[in-house]
Amino acid sequence: MEKELVIVLDFGGQYNQLIARRVRECNVYCEVKPYSMSLDEIKAMNPKGIIFTGGPNSVYDEESPRYENSIYELGIPILGICYGSQLMAHSLNGTVKTAPVSEYGHTNVNVDKTSVLFKDVDTDENGDTVCWMSHTDYIAEVPEGFRIVAHTDNCPVAAMENADRKLYATQFHPEVMHTKEGMKMLRNFVYDVCGCSGDWKMDSFVDSTIEQLREKIGTGKVLCALSGGVDSSVAAVLLSKAVGKQLTCVFVDHGLLRKNEGDEVEEVFGPNGPYELNFIRVNAQERYYKKLAGVTEPEQKRKIIGEEFIRIFEEEAKKIGAVDFLVQGTIYPDVIESGLGKSAVIKSHHNVGGLPDVVDFKEIVEPLRMLFKDEVRKAGRELGIPDYLVDRQPFPGPGLGIRIIGEVTAEKVKIVQEADYIYREEIAKAGIDKELAQYYAALTNMRSVGVMGDFRTYDYAVALRAVCTSDFMTAEAAQLPWEVLAKVTNRIVNEVKGVNRVLYDCTGKPPATIEME
Repeated sequence: MEKELVIVLDFGGQYNQLIARRVRECNVYCEVKPYSMSLDEIKAMNPKGIIFTGGPNSVYDEESPRYENSIYELGIPILGICYGSQLMAHSLNGTVKTAPVSEYGHTNVNVDKTSVLFKDVDTDENGDTVCWMSHTDYIAEVPEGFRIVAHTDNCPVAAMENADRKLYATQFHPEVMHTKEGMKMLRNFVYDVCGCSGDWKMDSFVDSTIEQLREKIGTGKVLCALSGGVDSSVAAVLLSKAVGKQLTCVFVDHGLLRKNEGDEVEEVFGPNGPYELNFIRVNAQERYYKKLAGVTEPEQKRKIIGEEFIRIFEEEAKKIGAVDFLVQGTIYPDVIESGLGKSAVIKSHHNVGGLPDVVDFKEIVEPLRMLFKDEVRKAGRELGIPDYLVDRQPFPGPGLGIRIIGEVTAEKVKIVQEADYIYREEIAKAGIDKELAQYYAALTNMRSVGVMGDFRTYDYAVALRAVCTSDFMTAEAAQLPWEVLAKVTNRIVNEVKGVNRVLYDCTGKPPATIEME
């Protein structure tokens, strides 16, 4: 049975992934597509609803992204958000102007609860709810047939609707957590406007994916890129359930792993582990250090690491014999952040943007390609993978290569491994590890003067990072207890040779990414 689908048309908004993630939280499957997607392609996907994202442009600028007006005649419910709301108004002969007063951040929005969009939304005694605004333009006049269903002191049209045509628009962002009742609004749209029933669940995903993999692979041989992280572990177990002994898992120890991690991965997935996997460990530390010598640019490092992964897999495949498929643990944020389609490139994921042009396999299989991180964890639990693996700290494929600013050397790797080990150990001892989504130590390229004993030092600064997030698309820096930071700092400076200073990164995402490079 075909699953229900809502499409997010991306007009360049920074929250495109987040909108899709929130819709999926409603148990409705959702995909992000570029605004350049044709009307025929949209019809072929048969979506239950369409959401226009925000974006940095002004609709009255000639170069701003648009969509043909016939999309409004399809009879498919549409929700426009921020720029998407202005685009809807502009396209249907409403008026969009530069706002006399821009609105950014938390804003009290007065909502009309007779609108299906605001059904069951909690408001104060004035009929207001807190929403997240971010705009310099606004809708001055709504198109014919629309009515205003929300406003603020400075924004006359905070939301509008044409219920007969199932067209809705909000100037604010319901998808961000700062909009207090945003999830209710999105749920109202996908259930009460789009008529979705909510058939997107992990148990059905796991079962159907195993069947699809079985059908696709047939009797072919499969090579799985196993890093021991959450994504590749779930991908490996999915494949093992689908094709059994046709699968060989190759674990490349590139020398950029956390302290002791190579041995830990082998202990879990190797011949003495609980899983029946053909496991090969390739110790390629020196090979990687030579390739990365003198390289300082982050994107170049990612691409070198990604290409070397593929080359090693090709070599191992030749030793095994003819291999038809390469499996990778690519997930949905990797795809979008790597700039596929019309989205801006945030970073090249080593499984996506870092692939070389020529790969010696018939096909690359990415069974988790359309899942967000927390959905991958749910799939892992459905597969019976132990919690200690499913809940493992996220770790990038390029490893410490992107947690070392500047050139990667064996000496720097040792420094960051030791500092990171101390940091993680103290976080666990303090009992706050479960409160944090991700935390790690990185090595900056900054050296500074210090004093240790009676001696002058000129050593590196380590940066500590810890974030709180539910979806890894937006994040806030964690406010760690000062006594924990002080203890970590003291231990790192005293126990890790080559470090005389420890810094804490207080930046959220956006504007930063969660990883250091």
